[in-house]
Amino acid sequence: MAAASQAASEGRIERLKDEMARRGLDAMFVRDTSNIAWLSAFEGVFDSESAHAAFLDAHRCLLHTDSRYIAAFKRCVQGGPWDVDGESMAHAKWLVSLLCGSERLGIEDGIPLAEFRAIERALGEKGLVGRENPVVIEETSDLILGLRSVKDAHEVECMKAAQAVTDAAFDHICGFMKPGMTERQVQVELEDYMLRNGAEGLAFSSIVACGANGASPHAIPGDTRLEAGQCVVMDFGARARGYCSDMTRMVFIGKPDARMVQAYRVLREANERVEAMLAPGVSGAAAQRLAEDILAEGGFAGKMGHALGHGVGLDIHESPVLAHRNNAPLQCGNVVTVEPGIYIEGEFGMRLEDFGVITEKGFEVFTQSPHDMVII
Repeated sequence: MAAASQAASEGRIERLKDEMARRGLDAMFVRDTSNIAWLSAFEGVFDSESAHAAFLDAHRCLLHTDSRYIAAFKRCVQGGPWDVDGESMAHAKWLVSLLCGSERLGIEDGIPLAEFRAIERALGEKGLVGRENPVVIEETSDLILGLRSVKDAHEVECMKAAQAVTDAAFDHICGFMKPGMTERQVQVELEDYMLRNGAEGLAFSSIVACGANGASPHAIPGDTRLEAGQCVVMDFGARARGYCSDMTRMVFIGKPDARMVQAYRVLREANERVEAMLAPGVSGAAAQRLAEDILAEGGFAGKMGHALGHGVGLDIHESPVLAHRNNAPLQCGNVVTVEPGIYIEGEFGMRLEDFGVITEKGFEVFTQSPHDMVII
């Protein structure tokens, strides 16, 4: 196990154990793949399958997987804090085999109901329920996700690497796009460039939306062709060392009309003023209010509709959010997007998105692509 990954994993395990102690938990059972990837700090092992489980208590850090992954897991654990078990058995039975009673066991509330029932049955079969000192299951809500919301230096390094590929892709696509191309052609070129130039994968399926399609924030690229007078919205991101990047930029096909120019000016002001105010102690709700106030003052009240931003990490959407529902203060280490948008149904859409990390000095933006209007 690489020294940096080992140190990262050991630090995260200690943070989890501290939180377990605070909640009075003796052990923790983890099934979410991203949570396991975060705790272990393994790179180049996990895919989209929910094939793994982790168990942690005061003395053990154990991973359970199957034959498809066991060799990769064993390579990664060398010298690190984890032990790997590849025994062919259901995760529920594996978990219960580690328990002896009297434990308060934390289980993630996102676990499938069928698996939760399997754990209950396995506890009953082993006689660990309905006795003097039974195993007590405590459902936890976003316990590990909350820890993941504060990124360490290793994670920040990975996201900066992912964003470097994403920035390069934007520079490339600006020289590639031409009137007459379809949204889908631009999407394919954009994604192919990232995969050929350092991305281990995509953070998400890229959005390319021109003209009126841009008014749909999650438009799916299709056969609509780029034409003069259009604004083309592109929302995309690379994945590097397991971590995501996320950015949105616009390209204008020919000279934009006066309303588009005004919309872009207001949008840029909202983005930049929010980024300037982000700091430890500022709430996500306050950031959302500032962005909406700026849009309203510029003549685009009620034209955003979505949250201003979200956390980014191993997953493209994490905690915390910049939204009215989040009154909690931001902390150093939170990585968030800032993505105000203006959407005029039947006409055009715009969104300007950066992401970066909250530091003691404010907001360090990872995105290096400028905010200047791009016209081709």
